[in-house]
Parts: sequence; C-alpha cells; structure tokens
Amino acid sequence: MKLLKSLSLLLLVTVVMACAEEEPIGTSEINPEVTSSSFTSGATDLSLEPFEIKLLFNRAVVEGDMSKITLSPAKALETSVQNTSLRIAITEELDYETDYTLRIAAGALLDKSTSGENVEYTIHFRTKDKPYTPPTDPTTTLVMPNAMPAAQRIYDYLWESYGEKCLSGAMAKVAWNIDEAQWVYNNTGKWPAMATFDYIHLDYSPTNWIDYTNTAVAEDWWEAGGIVSAGWHWNVPVSEGSSTHAFYTDNNSFSVKRALREGTWENEVMKSDLAEMADMLLLLQDKGIPVVWRPLHEAAGNIYEPWHGTAWFWWGNDGAEAYRELWRTMFDYFVERGINNLIWVWTTQLNDMEFYPGDEYVDMVSRDIYNVTNASEYPNQWQSVAQHFPHKMITLSEMGNVAYIGDQLDAGAMWSYFMPWYDNNNNFTAAYKHMHADIAWWRKAFEDSRVISRDELPSFK
Repeated sequence: MKLLKSLSLLLLVTVVMACAEEEPIGTSEINPEVTSSSFTSGATDLSLEPFEIKLLFNRAVVEGDMSKITLSPAKALETSVQNTSLRIAITEELDYETDYTLRIAAGALLDKSTSGENVEYTIHFRTKDKPYTPPTDPTTTLVMPNAMPAAQRIYDYLWESYGEKCLSGAMAKVAWNIDEAQWVYNNTGKWPAMATFDYIHLDYSPTNWIDYTNTAVAEDWWEAGGIVSAGWHWNVPVSEGSSTHAFYTDNNSFSVKRALREGTWENEVMKSDLAEMADMLLLLQDKGIPVVWRPLHEAAGNIYEPWHGTAWFWWGNDGAEAYRELWRTMFDYFVERGINNLIWVWTTQLNDMEFYPGDEYVDMVSRDIYNVTNASEYPNQWQSVAQHFPHKMITLSEMGNVAYIGDQLDAGAMWSYFMPWYDNNNNFTAAYKHMHADIAWWRKAFEDSRVISRDELPSFK
C-alpha cells in the first residue's frame, strides 16, 4: 500500500510540473488592475499647476514600455514604479479651458511575476476657465448719439473703477422713493452710490397714485451727489380693451410680434406707452440728470430650462427675434425723441445670448442672482458673462440673499455695481431681517474699501 501511494504522489507531481512548464510566460489570464487612484477621472476646473497622480494595482508591477503612458494634449511627464504603485507627475504647466486625457496603454506596465501586460487605463480632466481681464479696447463711448456729457462722465468713471471698485446701489420700494437707501443710511451712516427707481405704475393705475412727473426725489438724489438708475416693469392690458394690466406672461395675451405690426391694438398700446415713457425720461434730461437705464430685463425667463418653460414677462414670450426688435424699437424711438441721457443695461440669464439686442444698443451687461450664498459660485457666472461680452462692463443689477459682496469680489466676481432688491416692509430698524440684504450685510459691504458709497463719488455735473 505504501508503495502504491508513493507512486501515485510521484505521478501527480510530475503531471503538475509538466503543466506548469507548458504555460508560456506572459499569458496570465488576469492582468494587473488598478484598485485605487489618488485622482478622480472627470474632474473639472483644475488649476494649471503641475500635479501628481498615484495609482495602486492589485499586485506588483514593473516597467514595460513607459512611452505608452501619454497625456493629450501633450505635456511633460515623469513616471516611477514601486511594487504595486505607479506615480505619474505632470511636470509642465497646463493650459486654460482644456480637456486632457491621461492614457496608460497596455504594455506600459508588466506583471512582476508573469510579465503579463496591464489592462489599459484612462483618466480625463478639464482645467479651469481663463480669468477675465478688463479689455484693452473697451467700448468707452455711450451707444446713444450725442450722449449727455454728464452721462458720459458717469460711464467713464465706471470704466475707470471697473475691476478694482464696485458701486453700491439700492432699489426703490415699488416705484418712486429712496426708502431702502434711507434705511441703509440710518443704520450704517452711509448712502448707497446709486438709487434705482421703477416706472412700474406708468399709465397703469386709473387713480394715477404715483405721479412720475414730480421728479423731486430723483432731483434731490442727483443734487446730493448720487447716481440715478431706473427700470420699467412695463404693464400692458392683458387683452384688447381690458382694464387689467400686467407685466407677467401668465394670463396675458399681449403679443410682442403683434405690437411690432402696424394696425394692431398692441401696436397702439406700445406706441402710446413708449411716448409716455419718453416724456418721463425727458423730464429728467431737461434737469441735467443722467439715468442708468435697464428696461426689458430677464427676457428669456424659463424658455431654455429643460422643461421648456415660458418667459416670465410678456416682452420675452414671443422669442428672441421679437424681443430684439422691441428693444431696438424702443432705442430708436428714444433717439428720435432726442433722448441722450441714458446708459443702457441689458440683463442676461447666461443661456439667452440670442436675446442680446447688439453691441450698438447696449452699454453694460448685467446679471440678476438670488439665493446663492456660496461666494465661490460667483466667479464662473461673472466670467461667463464677461467672456461673451469682452468689451462691456458686467454688473450685478439685482440680487437677494447672496454672499457678502466682499467675498464675491475676493473670489473674482468683479461687478461694476450691485443692487439688492427691496423688501416691502416698513420696519427700518437695524435688527429687521431684510429678505435680500440685511444691515449686517450692508455694514460688512461698507467696511470693504472696494465698495463705493455716495459720498465717495466724484461730481458728474
């Protein structure tokens, strides 16, 4: 029995050794595989600085043809292998706004025990966008012909300050007052540099409860050294002959396309309203007051959202082409009326560039931002606009519940000016929790030397 067992064991060993000798080196069915990486493929917004990537394999590897480790577009690499790890160092500065692919092709590394080749491994990443720098050839002349000298002086000052300083602004409560600016002054000791008004009730209320012909509030602000700004929530009849007026799209049949066509009831409304608006602006012009003018804002609304929504306001609801024509119609009519005191501001929503009226109709481009409290999110928004409009100043025309303005500036969002929206409340104490920018926010803003208050403005007269 012992002899038989010995012979059987000898036969088994012989068979195993024969099988092992018959398997050629380098044909391992399972090649080395990456088990972990110090870098996540698909990363974006990377710095341009050189960096290292370390890969760990499931077993020891040795160098094969290391020229098969490549970065595209090409940058200098250094590689080293130690036991189960591979170190790849990108030693050359990367380029802005570039998609890179790091490839480890089969044959670059070999299994240390069998000389089997490792599987192919690929890493993708993208570098950050190129920082915006103020243009060397900015649009320094206002788009309106024969611009009022005081308007041009304001525009020149904004360009001189751009990238280094940021003007503060306040919004009127509803329409024709400086209540918000007064609240800021009462609790900080400083006035915002700009007061913004709204012609929202122009030709709207049958009782004419706001008299826009009484320009005392704008005159006083200008005489005190402040900049006057205005917008227009343009209310129109929601249907022919209706006494109900609205500026929202919902339940509003007013059509831009029909308004631009002679003989329609919308056309008569448009021409009548533009004539009345021109009258109001001429009242300020006759008193030597320039106006930072921001009409027809946020035109696209939800049109470009994934669910294919509608424009928020009627002036955008017939699409980009009709909107552009409406803007240009307003511009041309105001020029025809002899208006020359306006600095024209167009508001973008980032994905609505086809709504842009054109360089010859716009002086500044703005963004409206709400409920974004992380300052690091602002530079991308600012740069996105600035790169689309490299010869225009970019401003934060509306905001609410946002990061401190100094933190936004520190992060790289160099707005020309900012303006929190109003809070419709009559509580003027510092303790009141303003829904858009409370007094703590304003105090911190004025502590920043880059934020300009009214007393710091030069004379524009």
